[in-house]
Amino acid sequence: MLRLTLRNLAAHKVRLLMSTLAIVLGVAFLAGVLTFSHGLDRTFSGIINGSTPDAQVRPANSATDAEAAARPGGGSAASLKPETIERLRTLPEVERADGTVQGSGLYVLDTDDKLINSSGAPTLSFNYTGSPNLLGEPMLELQDGRWPKSTTEVVLDEGTAEKAGYEVGDSVALIVPQGETRRKATLTGTAAFNGGGTAGAQLLVFSTIGAQELFTEGKDLYSGVSLTAAPGVSQKELVEAANTVLPKGFEAITGDKVVAESEDAIGDFLDVISVFLIVFAVIAVIVGAFIIVNTFSILIAQRSRQLALLRALGASRRQITTSVLFEALVMSLVAATIGVLAGWGLAHALAGAFRQAGLEIASDVLVLTPRTIWVSYAVGVAVTLAAALLPSRRAAKVPPVAAMREDTQPPARSTVLRTSVGLVLLLVGLGLAAVPRIGIPEITLPGGFDVPTSPALWVGVGAGISILSVAWISAFLGRPVLAALRTVSGLVFGMTGKLAGQNAMRDPRRTGATASALMIGLALVSLIGVLAASMNASITDVVEEQFKPDLVVQSPTFTPFPTSIGDEMEEVEGVSTISRSQIAQAVLGEVDLQNPKKNDVAFLFGVDEHLSRIYDLEVLEGTDAVKPGQVLVTDEEAEEHGWKLGDRIQLTFASGRQLKPQISGIIARTQVTGNINIRIEDLVSAKVPREDASLSILLSPGADAGAVHERLDELVEDRPVVAVQDKDEFAESIKGQVNQLLYMIYGLLALAIVIAVIGIVNTLGLSVIERTREIGLLRAIGLSRGQLRRMITLESVTIAVLGAVLGLALGVLFGVLLRDALRDDLTSLWVPLDQLATFLGVAVVVGVLAALLPAIRAGREDVLEAIASE
Repeated sequence: MLRLTLRNLAAHKVRLLMSTLAIVLGVAFLAGVLTFSHGLDRTFSGIINGSTPDAQVRPANSATDAEAAARPGGGSAASLKPETIERLRTLPEVERADGTVQGSGLYVLDTDDKLINSSGAPTLSFNYTGSPNLLGEPMLELQDGRWPKSTTEVVLDEGTAEKAGYEVGDSVALIVPQGETRRKATLTGTAAFNGGGTAGAQLLVFSTIGAQELFTEGKDLYSGVSLTAAPGVSQKELVEAANTVLPKGFEAITGDKVVAESEDAIGDFLDVISVFLIVFAVIAVIVGAFIIVNTFSILIAQRSRQLALLRALGASRRQITTSVLFEALVMSLVAATIGVLAGWGLAHALAGAFRQAGLEIASDVLVLTPRTIWVSYAVGVAVTLAAALLPSRRAAKVPPVAAMREDTQPPARSTVLRTSVGLVLLLVGLGLAAVPRIGIPEITLPGGFDVPTSPALWVGVGAGISILSVAWISAFLGRPVLAALRTVSGLVFGMTGKLAGQNAMRDPRRTGATASALMIGLALVSLIGVLAASMNASITDVVEEQFKPDLVVQSPTFTPFPTSIGDEMEEVEGVSTISRSQIAQAVLGEVDLQNPKKNDVAFLFGVDEHLSRIYDLEVLEGTDAVKPGQVLVTDEEAEEHGWKLGDRIQLTFASGRQLKPQISGIIARTQVTGNINIRIEDLVSAKVPREDASLSILLSPGADAGAVHERLDELVEDRPVVAVQDKDEFAESIKGQVNQLLYMIYGLLALAIVIAVIGIVNTLGLSVIERTREIGLLRAIGLSRGQLRRMITLESVTIAVLGAVLGLALGVLFGVLLRDALRDDLTSLWVPLDQLATFLGVAVVVGVLAALLPAIRAGREDVLEAIASE
């Protein structure tokens, strides 16, 4: 049996290749995602470990784990004097103590005066100290030139210098957070973090006096200290000694703790990316499994007589089953091997795509690890064997007497049980998806486990069950669609169209299984399309309803910008009122230094006295006029924390300062303010450096809006860190972010479409082999080669359209349900009919392309040889 199985595989190399392509793509995507995720981890781990000293001095009571460093627009909220650093250097446990000056709010302009790196990783600005990291190596590696020495010199990372078109010795254009916002600095060199590159971040490295001029108004102050332990001194001993000489408000922490905090802070971000990509890999593997099941089912049907002869010659059912599974095993090993190698290439392609988005992964960390290899092989083999299990059991049931039948095709099996079970599961899925509309019950399982109450999760689970159920009973649900398509095809293409329709309906189970692969891909694509269209419609509604200012000024990257820009705009003719906003962070209540993860970190929205004049807020209690010492909160935030009008809330800032403002008003949730709104003056008193997140502008009565817009554009022409927008421009800028993510998802889901095309090609190719004699007879009675190719093409299009109809219907249904579950955020429902029509057109194109090879092969068949075949 083993030799017979190997002989069968060797005799059908093309069939083996086509059958493995589906699983190759699924395994390739999985291996690529795992390789890319490993590269992400290695990149950030290298940066964190390569840039962390033995110990670090930072402000105590930081608002977040890693927030002792720079505050945008003015460096650290707290400052250390040189005397403190000198005391640290005199400690016997300290080999060296290097004062650090950090800040942000800096931007690099290219040689064409355009902003560099408008999205993605942040800009990191600090002074060069030469201090070593945990491994005793330099934190920064100089790649070219030299380190900066004067106040007018800077070192950039190589990627930023290349993007901006600068070379060592050139004058670099900078936008700085304070003082004269536009400055020039000479590029003295390029550098990167030791061991990890930059991950796409911009590095701006200054001399110490240069950084102080930017972030401490030229004063000899420092935001932190990097400590290097003397020989034989542990990190713990180093920290204990340093804490004895530090002033109040500062603390020393070990390098290991800094690494742990940094890894925790970045871990959630990396997990989101990895999970996001793995979801698409799983989808690709599932779609590939459908193709494998269908392929083996067809192969078993075609080899019924051969299997019956084997049974007649004494082969047992177990031997037949084992033979088919061994064939699947060989296929899976071939597919997994090709898939793993292709996955390595795909990981580099993913890295290239993310590089365009601002997240750079070094090529040397994109390696195939043993874990990636064995997981890819395990998934590829397990999925293929599981997909081949049912066909192999079916093969074992072929009776020996079938070898004596003229018709070798096995009789059609009843689908009553399959359909009944599928319909029940479909109803279960629909019921779960409808739970958020009915009301999510509070359910506690044994052991005290609470059932999740996320509406989107309920809809997602219901959608998954429903889509798989429809794929399971596609033969039943697809009959009306196939009948309609047969009628249309017959009316348009005559007898050729009728034959194509009959062929598609000949085995509805096979047709449905082939269409299911395309159905899954299009269901997800159309679901995402409905969500994206609804999100854009909701953005339009929110802007129309809540956008009250005449103009808004904000950064294209949604990052803070210097307050001097607003100061200058107040002097522009036609500008009546400017309301400023600022974003800050604080811990609600006391800070838990032992368990930082337990800290309730909140985003605060800094506002000024003009807020209530420009925006109409729905006041539920109190007033919307926020005064110093007061906060304005939303009803959702008040309910979550049990706050009432007149209560005082405690806020602890990165500087260690605490405020206890009183709740002066409770408002309905809105998109134009935050959940907790506090006066900007209070943020300043808490040592939060001033910066603006956005400016809302009202024009003077009778002012020409277009003319004022032009004047403001001219004012910021040489400062591209901000953009002036009217209502329509503001809405389009937000929609642009949504559409960018949408296109990325469409690109990833395209893999499922490609696998579906392979499935249709495979099914049609095997079907042509199966119908060789029939094709010969049709040619003999007058069917031309062109008509034959048209018939097979129409059959392919029928399969593709069936998958599209089922997929689009499911996608729209669950897109609507998911939008309804998220109705608090997505206020409008919009079904993109133009996109759905495009998807249907894509399905037709898919059908035509998938039919090319099978149609050409069928047209080349010799008529007499085809008639004589069995």
